[in-house]
Amino acid sequence: MAQTRRKLSELDPIWTRIREEGEEAVAKEPLLGGLIHSSILHHPSLERALSYRMSLKLASGEMSEQILREIADEAMSSDPSIGQAARADIVAVFDRDPACHRMIQPLLYFKGFQAMIAYRIAHWLWNQGRVDMAYFLQMRTSEVFGIDIHPAARIGQGIMIDHAHSIVIGETAVVGDNVSMLHSVTLGGTGKEEEDRHPKIGDGVLIGAGAKVLGNIRVGDCSRIAAGSVVLEEVPPKMTVAGVPAKIVGEAGCAQPSRTMDQLIKKSCG
Repeated sequence: MAQTRRKLSELDPIWTRIREEGEEAVAKEPLLGGLIHSSILHHPSLERALSYRMSLKLASGEMSEQILREIADEAMSSDPSIGQAARADIVAVFDRDPACHRMIQPLLYFKGFQAMIAYRIAHWLWNQGRVDMAYFLQMRTSEVFGIDIHPAARIGQGIMIDHAHSIVIGETAVVGDNVSMLHSVTLGGTGKEEEDRHPKIGDGVLIGAGAKVLGNIRVGDCSRIAAGSVVLEEVPPKMTVAGVPAKIVGEAGCAQPSRTMDQLIKKSCG
């Protein structure tokens, strides 16, 4: 048995750690035993746990938990990259959010991570041509989590959305890998144009709270957007922009702003 557990741990260390943290949490707070058993310990894999958690949160009188769970299970079994991205997102939140002390927290408590899982299922549906079901998941995600991500948007992995309230990501937006953003960020358009109209966010970008990035513009890799900024022009890689409208105010100050999470303009981020 011990040898089997070691092999499982080597194959999926993220899921193994989440299960261990779940067992510890139940021991410390027995009143949460039902929640943790049903959400984590009863499932053979992270993918199954994610399907259960998403369906539980998004179910309504219009769509049952069972139907949503079947959709999520189908998506994750058909596209293994969804589970891979979820693991990268958990690690990103654990590494970058000082309020996250255990990997169990994003799965159980953090709506930014939970909304990303719902988006990834909706994006799979969109790519399968199941547009109306994708729109339904977008609607429920917005209603439940306060985050509106169009299912056609393309988002990488290793995403950390801190606090996550009032996030808006438009239809033709592209977000790279290892991006961090805080609450009230908008990746939007500038008018009623129907073509490619939303921002393209590079890898390793840090977007501060309340920032608005508008139009089909490129935000270069490893750049920083200061809180409250309105970005209307392209941002070169490894630069910091701030203001309304945003202007370049200096270099990013480090190789990976999204990982260090340092938002001070005058201070190097390490």
